[in-house]
Amino acid sequence: MEDNEISYSKEEEQTSLLPFLEEEEKEDKAGQCSNVEEHWEEYKLEEELAGGGKMGNKDTSEGVGDKYDSSMESLEHYLGDVNNVQAVKYTDRVCVLTLQRNLKELNDIAKEKELVVQKVRDKLSTCQLRIKMLAKQLDCVDIEIEKEEEAGNVAALSRLQAMHRRLCTELEKEKDFELKIGLTLKENIKEEESRKEYEERHKKILEDAKRNHEKAVCFLRKSIARIHEKNAKEEAKNQEHMERRIQAVLSLKNSITSNREKLQTLQVWNKAMAFEAKKQEMKMREAILAEGGNVAKEIFLHKRLLEHEKQKQASRELQKSRKIEIVSQILQEKASLYKQKKSQSCTKAIKGGGKLDDSLRWRMKTWQYIEKTWKHSAGAISQSWWSRTACSSADVRTASVGEISEKIPHDVLCESGEDEKGRDDTLVEPEFPGLWSQECDLHKISKEEMGPNQLATRVVTEEIFEKKKEELQTGIFQKQIGSGHERKGCTFYSKPSCIHFKDFDVGQIYKKKIVLINASYSVNFCRLVGVSEWLKDFISIRFDPPGKMSAGMSCEVVVTFKPMINETLEGEVMFMAQTGSFSVPLKCTAKRCILALDKELIDFGSHVVGETISRTINLTNSGALGTRFKVQTSAGDSSTCRATAKSSGRMVTRHFSDCVPEQKVSNSPVTSVVEKKEQICPDHSEEVTYCVAQVEQQRTETSLSSSSTEQLGQDVLNSRSDVGTDNAHNLVELSPEETPVEIMLGKVTEGEIGPFSSVKLQIIFIPAIPGDVRAQFVIMFDNSDCKPLCFSAIGVSIDVPVWVPNPNIDLKICMYDQLYQDCIVIQSRAKATLCLKFEVCKELSKHMELLPKTGYIQAQSSFSVQLKFLPRHSLPKDAGSYFNEETRVLEVPVTILIVDKAKKVNITVHAIVTTSDLEISPAQINFGYCTVYEAVQTNVTLTNKSILPQEFGFVRLPEFVEIQPNDGIGILLPLESLTLDVIFKADKAKEYSFELTCKSEINRQFKLSCKAVGVHPPLELSHSLVQFAATALNGVSTAKLYVMNSHASVNHFTHAVPRIGNGEVAPVVPTSFEFCVPEDCPVTITPSVGTVLPGKKSLIQVSFRPTLSDQLIREEAVRRLCRAAATGAEIQKRKKDEKREGKKLSISITRQQSCRQLVRDGSSKYLTSLYSSEQPQSKDLKPDSDAYMAAQAFLMRNFSGRFEKFIIPCFVASGQIDEKKGSENLSCSPYNTLYLELHCPAVAPSVVITSDNGKNTVNFGDVAVGHRMIKRITIQNISPEKLELGFSVLNPNGPFLLVRPVGMLEAGENKALIVSFCPNENKWFCETLDIRTAKTNLTLSITGHGVMPSTVCSVEEVLDMGYVIAREKVTSTFKIQNTSTLTLQYSVQLDSLSSTRDKDQQSLPSFITSSLQRTEFVGTQNYNGLSVFSIFPTEGEIVAGKSQDFIVTFSPDHESLYYSDRLKFVLFGKKIAHVIHLKGAARDHPMFVEGGVPLDVPIESLAVTLPTSSQKALKAELQEPVKSILLMLDYIEGESSPVPAVTELKVGAIKTAQFASKKNMEFSFDSLPLLQQKGFTIESVKGTIEPGQVKCISVSWVPPADFRADDPLLVTALLTLKGDIKESYRILFMAKVVSAYAPTK
Repeated sequence: MEDNEISYSKEEEQTSLLPFLEEEEKEDKAGQCSNVEEHWEEYKLEEELAGGGKMGNKDTSEGVGDKYDSSMESLEHYLGDVNNVQAVKYTDRVCVLTLQRNLKELNDIAKEKELVVQKVRDKLSTCQLRIKMLAKQLDCVDIEIEKEEEAGNVAALSRLQAMHRRLCTELEKEKDFELKIGLTLKENIKEEESRKEYEERHKKILEDAKRNHEKAVCFLRKSIARIHEKNAKEEAKNQEHMERRIQAVLSLKNSITSNREKLQTLQVWNKAMAFEAKKQEMKMREAILAEGGNVAKEIFLHKRLLEHEKQKQASRELQKSRKIEIVSQILQEKASLYKQKKSQSCTKAIKGGGKLDDSLRWRMKTWQYIEKTWKHSAGAISQSWWSRTACSSADVRTASVGEISEKIPHDVLCESGEDEKGRDDTLVEPEFPGLWSQECDLHKISKEEMGPNQLATRVVTEEIFEKKKEELQTGIFQKQIGSGHERKGCTFYSKPSCIHFKDFDVGQIYKKKIVLINASYSVNFCRLVGVSEWLKDFISIRFDPPGKMSAGMSCEVVVTFKPMINETLEGEVMFMAQTGSFSVPLKCTAKRCILALDKELIDFGSHVVGETISRTINLTNSGALGTRFKVQTSAGDSSTCRATAKSSGRMVTRHFSDCVPEQKVSNSPVTSVVEKKEQICPDHSEEVTYCVAQVEQQRTETSLSSSSTEQLGQDVLNSRSDVGTDNAHNLVELSPEETPVEIMLGKVTEGEIGPFSSVKLQIIFIPAIPGDVRAQFVIMFDNSDCKPLCFSAIGVSIDVPVWVPNPNIDLKICMYDQLYQDCIVIQSRAKATLCLKFEVCKELSKHMELLPKTGYIQAQSSFSVQLKFLPRHSLPKDAGSYFNEETRVLEVPVTILIVDKAKKVNITVHAIVTTSDLEISPAQINFGYCTVYEAVQTNVTLTNKSILPQEFGFVRLPEFVEIQPNDGIGILLPLESLTLDVIFKADKAKEYSFELTCKSEINRQFKLSCKAVGVHPPLELSHSLVQFAATALNGVSTAKLYVMNSHASVNHFTHAVPRIGNGEVAPVVPTSFEFCVPEDCPVTITPSVGTVLPGKKSLIQVSFRPTLSDQLIREEAVRRLCRAAATGAEIQKRKKDEKREGKKLSISITRQQSCRQLVRDGSSKYLTSLYSSEQPQSKDLKPDSDAYMAAQAFLMRNFSGRFEKFIIPCFVASGQIDEKKGSENLSCSPYNTLYLELHCPAVAPSVVITSDNGKNTVNFGDVAVGHRMIKRITIQNISPEKLELGFSVLNPNGPFLLVRPVGMLEAGENKALIVSFCPNENKWFCETLDIRTAKTNLTLSITGHGVMPSTVCSVEEVLDMGYVIAREKVTSTFKIQNTSTLTLQYSVQLDSLSSTRDKDQQSLPSFITSSLQRTEFVGTQNYNGLSVFSIFPTEGEIVAGKSQDFIVTFSPDHESLYYSDRLKFVLFGKKIAHVIHLKGAARDHPMFVEGGVPLDVPIESLAVTLPTSSQKALKAELQEPVKSILLMLDYIEGESSPVPAVTELKVGAIKTAQFASKKNMEFSFDSLPLLQQKGFTIESVKGTIEPGQVKCISVSWVPPADFRADDPLLVTALLTLKGDIKESYRILFMAKVVSAYAPTK
């Protein structure tokens, strides 16, 4: 059915969709994945039906209806496109856009209508105000008239009466106008209401389309999910299968290995046995030789004996195996016998179970009857009864299987799997073959052959059978259930669907075979019930019940028909199935006649009086019975109607009143066919359909021919109206005797028509009287069942002796001022020569001419006249009414006069006159200023004003002009407009003015005037067109060109000089240029600004770097985020639904829990709505966000390529660009502008970067100078083919290095490139690495910043920890700040912990060398092996601009004054940033003396030291000074003001918790008089020092008078310290005099 024939309601639409949705639900439950395309087609078909149902409404308004039809067609196209699944989104967008465009148009129409309605309402209100004003004026005039009448003022009275009449007239006009405006307003309001209704329907259709699209998308997603699930299952299954195969291969490998080992072992064992046999044989030979026997004979006998033993052993094993086989066969036979016995007992139990209730009852009745009637032996009776019972139970078994199965004991039915298998093997053949093969039919046994016991058994059996039959017929049927569906309808199909015996003969026998097919979902039974009551005497059926029939199986039924009466019979064959009854229709059709005519009207057309014309009509019998027919005219030919015209000019018309029966008879064939349609068999349905269609076609042709006949007769009468117009009103009625018979029958008027045959009937037309002739004929048949058939014949008689075969001469389409000719052929019927005169109407005598003007036509011959037509441009004015200016159709009447008979023949010349003009728009072209290096293109439109196609061509074009397409040559269709490109290229600088000529095929010329100014700019480009190769996204293609300044001389005679038109020559100076590249253009020109000296050229590099649009990436990112949000919302909704279902399944839910659930649902709904309302904005996305990067990678992978064309202007100015002011001080002429055209094709890359979100830039960031950083860049081949990669060469002296390149990439493969960066300077580095493939290149930008690390330390060179009590700790802190811009990795190293310290100690001790040459910084160390100095932290990072505190801990374990170490601050494990010397001293007692020149070495002795206690005892005994201190004093002699030599000695007390209770320390000097005598002065001779303080003792010396300068002074004094112990220090005071003028080294 077509869409416009479908009109479903919404309920029917839901009903039609329900099976489909149920089927989808079942498939989801079963876990079966169907084909997506098939489900898509089903869904779209359902949508199409639903859409068709909504299309059934029609709009009342025609204008709105047309738009509604167009929108519905677009919607049908959208809903009907079922096959194209992959283009669904594009189709949806097109449909939505179409509907939106229609809605927009409707909105515009609505606004216009509202404006019109507003205007009409304004007019109405104005009209009403006008009416009120006129009414007031009229009242005023009436009052004034009354006043003037009373006053008797006749002049004023007449004036007022005229005014009164005028006001009345205006009032009536205004009322009429008000009425018209009201009607218009009502119409507009109705249109607006209809438009609003249509708009609502349109919006509803759009919403339905969107809803259907969402359903389709949802369904498609579900189907795809099922497909994915199925694929996942298949993949898991394949994985399991592969694992099993791997395990099998491994086990096979293991077994092969073990077998190989066993085989090797067996071979070794065989070799050993063979060797042992050889040894035995040798021993045996030696023994036989020792005994003196025959060695060969004995060995041969021994071998024969061994072979005999082997044969005996083999025979024993063979016997043993045969015994085992025999025993197993015996056991199997025993088991089979046991199972057979079990099966026999089961069969007996089943038979006994079938006769438990009913059989016991009728068995007792039977025995009572037998005992009463016959007295036989009990054994014979029981035996006969048992045999009959077996037969009857076999008949009843099918009806009581269900009851028997319920009554069988459970222990009989329950068998093990082995018993069932054995039972299947043993029950292949019946236990009692005779009983199974015997057919027991109780109906075929006569009562005489039965005994009394058999008769009783039969009676009881028939009662049980009838009872079971009644139960079966009461409707206890099984339901058809398969796959969860309950099937409704007939469970068996018949093939053919109807049993039809057609065209039978009485007394014959007919047989037909039908096939019954089980169309249910399960196993079914089928049995014959019977046929219809009225068919039992004629129909017999042979049907063997097949038993159980599986779904799809079939059985055969043979139907025999013995007709005894010649009548049509109808009935049905009834069957009974397990699921209900069904029937097959049966028809028996007797032979009959089916008669029809191929046409009901014969049209002879127009013929001259005296001719004889013959036509035939076919009478067809499509039935199997023949009959006789007879053709005759209608009763008295009273149905014939004609109109005649005699030569005297009188027209005779005769009317008959018997036309009503004619219609009845003419409709009889169709009626007979329709009435007998019900009696036709289904096998002849095609023939009947064809017959009915043929009759309907005849009826249509009849109506058409009758209308055409009436029109033709009217045309003929109109053509004859010119002849005898004065006598046309005189009408005479002719009698039947005067009217000749003009339409008559041929030779065949009656005869026999056989079955399936046809007869041709001839109808003859002999025109006698001019006018229309009509005759009616009736065909009668002998068969009373056949109704008469009617047909009619018409014709027209003409009495003019001359006629034109072609009275309408069509000259087709003609152009002005072109000559057209044609030949008019005139035929003569007369038997004498006639004189003809040819005339054209006066209006067209200037344009049309017939040659010759007069001619003679011979008897019964033809004559040709030449027609010449030359239309002038004055034709529309001259032709008048013969020419229609709108359609441009010309109809010219031409008259042929017969001179002698004063008769004429009219012919008409038709032509469509059109112009031959071609219009060029615009008529003038000004190309403007054009440089000699470029071409200027403009468009002109060439329009064909003619309705004929015209060829055109631009001829004699100048060399500097080109017209495209086709070089300005082509053909224009009628009224077609063609856009032509006119390309102008100036060859030199001058002013151009020229004309272009376009010629048409008739040599007409059309001019196009053109103007232009040629410009020769001072600069030129080496290439004005750059065509880049196909460049991948984020790749780079470069091209080089030159900007040349060839203007070196102003002599225009030797070469072309730069100028604008005929203007002045440009000066020979340096010329500047500037390229202006648009902002969004992916093209870079370097340099874009420059200056070219005369005769020089400048290199320009143009780079094309295609990228994806930022807006496109943002839109895709937003789309993906919205999709992800929708998926999240859907998942959340599913979880909520699952929770609700789980809560519904729970039985006991308290009211408090339900309230909580309501609160949760409300909050979740609020969250879901809030989540859905938050839509991401594209402006909020950042370029470094994950969504942006993912969208960019997706678009890059799915990029299909694009081609862009850019035209870059290059402005030219005379002069040199100032570096400070730029190009502002230069003035450029826009006419000297050069243009660079760039063709930029972009393609998808073959290789993409997958690491770092697909960025093509590798930024190492800040890296310390000398440090190396490595990065991995992952690339992927996204092309379908294998790629061979190449790489560009990086700067060999640069910091970048491609550590590991990639050679080959398979399709879809990922590999990593390794690039390192090691800067050697403090600056930025940038290089590009090109990854080259066969088609495209991928450019990788590598950048990095080399940074020189810098730090500031709070300690400069030495960190002195001071004096510490031995075995105690002291800490100190220093700070290092990172002043660089990168994070620094540091480590702290001590020389005492260096791995090379042991090697350094093998050299000479440092105290042997001078203090200036010493390189050893590590002093005294602890005895316990631990480091004296420790630092925390030892390694880490310092962020840029931050600082780090370091804690140094000094922990000596014995007394020493020379603890020292060196600390190195190392950056990145390489560079030493700071070196700090660590010093410290340790004492056993809290007192120390510091100063002077050390007299001992800083290295401790390797000798064994005494214990502390023994040292103390020794000190107490000796009481010698602990240490000697040398103080050097140098007195400078020769200065104007002598200054004493000064030095210091520090005495301090250590603050410690160990000696916290001790008193302050005391010190004192001895030998003071001697010191004073020698010139030494001590500031503090004695004093006390508190713990933690240091006392500085100043010592000065002035040489005494008796001092000798060449002999240094040496004085010794003793310094005593008293604290926890008493210590003495020997102070050596050495003084000398130094000259102030002595040279210093």
